[in-house]
Order: sequence, then C-alpha cells, then structure tokens
Amino acid sequence: MTEWTEQTAAAKEWFETLRDRICAAFEAIEREAGSEASFEYTPWSREEEGNENPGGGVRGVMKGEVFEKVGVNVSTVHGSFAPQFAGSINGASEESPEFTATGISLVAHMANPHVPAVHMNTRFLTTQAAWFGGGADLNPPIPYEEDTEEFHAAFRAACAKHNPTYYERFSKWADEYFFIPHRNVARGVGGIFYDHLECADLPAWERNFAFTRDVGEAFLDVFPKLVRRRMGMEWDRADKQRQLEWRGRYAEFNLVYDRGTLFGLKTGGNIDAILMSLPPEATWT
Repeated sequence: MTEWTEQTAAAKEWFETLRDRICAAFEAIEREAGSEASFEYTPWSREEEGNENPGGGVRGVMKGEVFEKVGVNVSTVHGSFAPQFAGSINGASEESPEFTATGISLVAHMANPHVPAVHMNTRFLTTQAAWFGGGADLNPPIPYEEDTEEFHAAFRAACAKHNPTYYERFSKWADEYFFIPHRNVARGVGGIFYDHLECADLPAWERNFAFTRDVGEAFLDVFPKLVRRRMGMEWDRADKQRQLEWRGRYAEFNLVYDRGTLFGLKTGGNIDAILMSLPPEATWT
C-alpha cells in the first residue's frame, strides 16, 4: 500500500484540479443563462473504528437554471473492507482487506429536457493490486444523433491516443454495464467504461494515469458544448414528462446496480455524496 502513496497523492491532486475546472465551466454556463447559481461545497470525514486516517472528501452541488442539479464529488479514503465485501474487490481478501481509493464522480441532471444528463468518474485504487477505472456516459431523455456522435467522438479520440483497442473495448463495456436488466433497456446512449487498468509498476501507472487524465479532458471539452447547443431550446409538458420518467429509470439503475453506489455504502462514505447521483425529481407510471 505505502509504495503507491506518492501516486495516490498525484491522482488526488489531479482529480481536485479537474473538479475545479469543471465547476468553473458549469458556473460560466449558468452566467450565460442569467443565473448566479454557484457550487456549494461540503467537506465530510469518514469514520472507521481503529483507523486514525480514514480520509474523506468534498461534496459539491449546484442547483441552477441550466443545471437543475449537478454534483461533483472528490474523495480520498483509506481503510479496510468488511470481510464479506473484501472478496469482491480486485486484489483484496478477508486476509488482506486494506485499501486506498481516490477519485472524482460527477452527475448532472439538466433543467431543459433537450439537454442530456451525464455521468463521469475516474478513480485510482490500491489493495494488494493497484489500478485505474472510470468513464463517462451520456443520458439524454430526448436523444439527438448529433450529440451522441460528438460525445462518442471525443472519447474515441482520447482512447486512440493510448491504445487502438481501447474505444471498442470500453464503449462495449459501457453498453453492457449501463444497462437496466429488469427494464431491458439501456440507461442512455453509452460512452466508455473501464476498470482494473492494472499498475504493475511505475511505467504502467504513468501510462494509465495519462489515459485517465485524457478521459477527464475529453469530458470537459465535449459536454459544455452539448449543453450550450440545447439549453435554449423550447420544451413542453410532454417533454418534461418524458424526462421525469427517464429519470426514474436512472434512479433505478443507480440504486440497484451501480458499483459506485455499493462501494460508497460498503466503505462508510458520506450518504449525501453517494446519493447525489439521484435526480431532484422523477416519476414512475
């Protein structure tokens, strides 16, 4: 665990810098819409019996005219998995349950049904193994082919810089992961999802960290463009109803299937930060 201390600190610093840049970009969009909405940041500390340094994070939430609710969280936590959970985590076991995790997680629910909602996260974890994971996926209540293609193109380019197989592998993984089996529908129009990019040595860590940074940069570049394209479109009651029903599906996925939700709950994370992904309003028919 200790051999990755400097790398964990470097990843943490990057995630915090990315958060600040994303939040500034989103606040700039609110200003363009005539809104003074800003992120409110709430620090939280994790508690674990017998652990003097369990870590914590900062929950950032903004509710505005364009972003009905957007959360951007950064956390860095240290500790031990519960025995019954340890065996499900890469490199952990009942005999070696220790872990460190640092990452950024973002979910944006938009006021205008024509503007796609979005999810993005990247993370670095160490157990007896060390690896990066993350991705981003677009979740439009009213899909536009132009938006879908531009979103995928941004991540296709990010992947191509590092490995010619990444985009095909990780976009397929996103399609499989962001799926709601009990509804037999996809959560959105996909993106990329990756996990267990192993860091067997420092050169591997540097390669995987560079890729993870490019995933963050791709998101920051493409999503504000999509928001600006759609945020001024007119919408009616039927559009809003479609959005609210779609949000119900989104909530179902995050509460039933999402690994990040489970990881946060099983490691003593902040409940409000874990559940910030839930929409501010949703309906079920």
